[in-house]
Amino acid sequence: MPASRKRLGALAPAATTETDLYNSPATVTDTVVSTLVVANRGSTNATFRVSLSHEASATAPTDYLVYDLSIPERTIVELLRGVVIPPDHDLRVYASSATLTFQLFGQENS
Repeated sequence: MPASRKRLGALAPAATTETDLYNSPATVTDTVVSTLVVANRGSTNATFRVSLSHEASATAPTDYLVYDLSIPERTIVELLRGVVIPPDHDLRVYASSATLTFQLFGQENS
């Protein structure tokens, strides 16, 4: 299968709930993230977390790429350029408020 550039995931998770944004398939060599966009649609500041864990494993303290980063009201943050996700790994997000939206863009390599 040739490399496929695309939106890998989009999510507006419930507040204070860690949620899988992207599950790297076992059939890929790796996935390269071009951008993670986080948008705060709300009228108050919020915080968020991003972690990368082996599939079906609980998130460990060493899995966090971003931890409680503050995002002002009605703004966006772009991050994680170039992060490589191995097969069978999950990129998870957590938001302090239900007003956050996450979109992940990248390329799956086989």
